[in-house]
Amino acid sequence: MEAAAAAGVQLGTSKPQIATQAEMSEARLPLPYRDQCAHLLIPLNKCRVAEYYLPWKCEPERHAYEKCQYELVMERMIQMQKIREAQEAKSKGAATIGVPLIPSTAKLS
Repeated sequence: MEAAAAAGVQLGTSKPQIATQAEMSEARLPLPYRDQCAHLLIPLNKCRVAEYYLPWKCEPERHAYEKCQYELVMERMIQMQKIREAQEAKSKGAATIGVPLIPSTAKLS
């Protein structure tokens, strides 16, 4: 968390939470699935139940839900990459500034 703040990276996602807690609990979504894509998972689960979980049914709903999940993962990966780059830049900057361990006048051979 401190690394993200130091890197100037805003944690979290840019997608808004569309489904309310009441809607998610009414749809009986498990807690790990209550994210920014829950508004797409609710109709997908209803379609799955109505169509007896046939894999070729509900393809548009499933595609929309999986695309939303993919976008969330990619957003988190980009955030982590920015944090790592900032940490590397900070560690490189800290390593070059200061007193060198071996003076430039020392004979190394």
